[in-house]
Amino acid sequence: MAAVTWKEILLLTGLVVCCYWNSLSCGFVFDDVSAILDNKDLRPSTPLQNLFLNDFWGTPMSEERSHKSYRPLTVLTFRLNYWFSELSAASYHFLNVGLHAVVCVLFLRVCRLFLDRTSSLVAALLFAVHPIHTEAVTGVVGRAELLSSIFLLAAFLAYTKSKGPDHSIVWTPIAATVILVAVATLCKEQGITVVGIWVSVFPDLSFTLPMLMDTMVQVFRGKDGFPCTVLRTLLKLIVLVISTLLLVIVRVQVIQSQLPVFTRFDNPAAVSSTPTRQLTFNYLLPVNAWLLLNPSELCCDWTMGTIPLVETLLDFRNLATLAFYSLLGVLTYHSLQHGHISAKAVIMALSLIVLPFIPASNLFFPVGFVVAERVLYVPSMGYCVLVAHGFRSLSSRGKLKKISWLLMGVLLTTHAVKTFSRNWDWESEYTLFTSAIKVNKNNAKLWNNVGHALENQHNYESALKYFLQATRVQPDDIGAHMNVGRTYKNLNRSREAEDSYLIAKSLMPQIIPGKKYATRVAPNHLNVYINLANLIRANESRLEEADQLYRQAISMRPDFKQAYISRGELLLKMNKPIEARDAYLRALELDHNNADLWYNLAIVNIEMKDPSEALRNFNRALELNPRHKLALFNSALLMQESGDSKFRPEANRRFLVYVEEEPDDANGYFNLGMLAMDANENEVAERWMRQAIRLQAGFRSALFNLALLYSQSHREIDALPVLDELLHHHPEHVKGLILKGDILMNHKKDTIGAKACFQRILHMDPTNVQGKHNLCVVYFEERDLPRAERCLQEALAMAPHEEYIRRHLNIVRGKIAAISAAGQPLAPAEDATVTGKTKKKEEEEEEGRPTSSGAGEGAGKEKNVRKSSPAESFDGRGTSQSKELEGSQPDKRTKTKSTKEIKDIEKKRAAALKRLEEIERILSGD
Repeated sequence: MAAVTWKEILLLTGLVVCCYWNSLSCGFVFDDVSAILDNKDLRPSTPLQNLFLNDFWGTPMSEERSHKSYRPLTVLTFRLNYWFSELSAASYHFLNVGLHAVVCVLFLRVCRLFLDRTSSLVAALLFAVHPIHTEAVTGVVGRAELLSSIFLLAAFLAYTKSKGPDHSIVWTPIAATVILVAVATLCKEQGITVVGIWVSVFPDLSFTLPMLMDTMVQVFRGKDGFPCTVLRTLLKLIVLVISTLLLVIVRVQVIQSQLPVFTRFDNPAAVSSTPTRQLTFNYLLPVNAWLLLNPSELCCDWTMGTIPLVETLLDFRNLATLAFYSLLGVLTYHSLQHGHISAKAVIMALSLIVLPFIPASNLFFPVGFVVAERVLYVPSMGYCVLVAHGFRSLSSRGKLKKISWLLMGVLLTTHAVKTFSRNWDWESEYTLFTSAIKVNKNNAKLWNNVGHALENQHNYESALKYFLQATRVQPDDIGAHMNVGRTYKNLNRSREAEDSYLIAKSLMPQIIPGKKYATRVAPNHLNVYINLANLIRANESRLEEADQLYRQAISMRPDFKQAYISRGELLLKMNKPIEARDAYLRALELDHNNADLWYNLAIVNIEMKDPSEALRNFNRALELNPRHKLALFNSALLMQESGDSKFRPEANRRFLVYVEEEPDDANGYFNLGMLAMDANENEVAERWMRQAIRLQAGFRSALFNLALLYSQSHREIDALPVLDELLHHHPEHVKGLILKGDILMNHKKDTIGAKACFQRILHMDPTNVQGKHNLCVVYFEERDLPRAERCLQEALAMAPHEEYIRRHLNIVRGKIAAISAAGQPLAPAEDATVTGKTKKKEEEEEEGRPTSSGAGEGAGKEKNVRKSSPAESFDGRGTSQSKELEGSQPDKRTKTKSTKEIKDIEKKRAAALKRLEEIERILSGD
């Protein structure tokens, strides 16, 4: 058994790199989106044990919508990629290319068991460049095939070492083999088929089928016993078979004895009647064989109408099925009749072709696809062995040697060029699906997925054309009509969107008495009720109708988590917080480890004015996901609003983590500034406010509070340019105008500028008492007492219960009377000045302090937004389903003031009264 040399390793590795280096520029496409981008199991915040509880796509195995594909070790490698480079696609593709090179080297080592040095190298070279592998290598999710193949081949090689020099059994390689088979199975299900390959090949025997039959006859007649070599091999195989059966039992337990739910769109033949189902599934075998022989037209998706059903025995395609089985039978018979090395190569090739393909063949149980190129990764090894074996037979004949080498050179070159070219198709979803449509125009899913790719680019008009074409290709495709509806909604064509959703709803299966509805509908199709409800609930008069749709979805599938989530949002909008809480609690029963659900429940607690319970639920969300951005932000905001100083350090820490996650969100820095203001850390507060303003020009609350900070720090002159910027962006900011007028009059002695501020307020709102009163003070400052009197009379008429205006009016009238009695003119006196500040009511002082109603109006906090949970993935990636759920409603925050806020208000009221006394003293003075 010849070893593999370093030159051969470098040759294979170099060839793989040359064929696949351009795959490093490809992104995450097709199934990669669900397996990588949307899979929370990759994130460090997700407990590691979740990898062994969830399927390949991150869905709990216990849920019916799970695909039951249990590949935790493959997901673990994705998680390592994420740890190394997060979502940089190049690192994922780089590892795939490296794994493919490893498979090629191991395959060469296995081929050396059955082929000579040259033929085995030819087989490995052909395997390295075969275009059918682009889906497994360039598609990131194909890593399951790569890893499974590595351990499958390693297990095969380990088994060959189980025979000692004296033909005894060496048990260490047997134990290693069992472990490697288990690992291969945890990478992908087909790993378990390696045992069947051993049983077929019998690598340490040279018996032919006639010889084995003759031995069996002699044993049954009692003339002779089994040869020792046969007994030893049978013993080893019995151990392996028992181990394999145990693995199968464990695998069945993992999927809870349930097969995944697929629709007729995924695999039309699976729901067809006899004999259509059998004829079609058998016809798919020569279709797959043809892809190995002629990989000129490759397609990423072969579902739906790609391959029409074979409905009768008279269909000429049955001839292809007959020819395939005939060729398979001839090769099998030839290999079993002879004991030479050539026959062993053929039986090895057939075993590699047939056995690993059985789980994907649909012959024993239906799968979720018609044809999938990546499942041909291991079967292509058998094909390459057959081609190399044929090459050796031809090249051994003198006249055909040069021709055989020429043909092999052409085959390798064309395959390498095709592979390199095919990689570019996987560059993006748009390039992938448009290339697939060129091969197959009868697959509605492809038209849908091109539409999704355009939709991601916000090219809704073009996306709509593809979605409409999908409905024409497959009129009963529920997902296509949902996609049309969503696109109409994005184009603000609500009427057409609702019509499309209603068509999709009408295509849902009707309830059959006595039959469980959930078993006959794909979970994703129930999204039609969610999306339709989300659409119509924008109309306040149709909220009950939307709620009815949510309840209908729940009645069809009581474990439909997303229906509870969406209904909870609606109930909150309908001012039914208790029912909303119950909906979220029911969703949490279905998914207790969902951070988004705990977050949404906390928002309900805020609406129910239960901040302590809200904080507990925010903390539960953060226990599950310590970097949950909205939970970080809103829990810190809640701590800040509580007024309890013991929460301040933790609130500050959470805001700091939030700005690490969202470094471009000015709200995080703004609230850090507000916390610093609460702690009287003015320099820190100024720095955070400046950062918020840099990120968001014209940030209203940040600008006003920074100006207020300067004013309270006796830096009124520094506040003026900030107020100018505020009023440039928000010229109607009343409190900014009041503060600016106050500074101009009391610190710049600019009564003209102050008067302009107060007059602008009254121009916008003639009923603004505060602006009116301060304008009266300006008139008094100018010593225009008659005008000040008239002004105060008008202010008193606007607010007859304001006692301070009445007192000021009496003071002015007294002043006028005194001047008149002295015979002095009432014109403004040049030597008179007013040193007091203009009256500012308590509300002005409150501004700059966070309030529970949110920011954006100069009251502190920006308004919080409640996010609906992304626990479900309905993006239509790789399916024809709707791409995403639509819309979530903004959160309404509690209006209850904290104890600290009340104390602050009292303190500021006292300050305002002190200023009022100062104004009265000025008005009463000479």
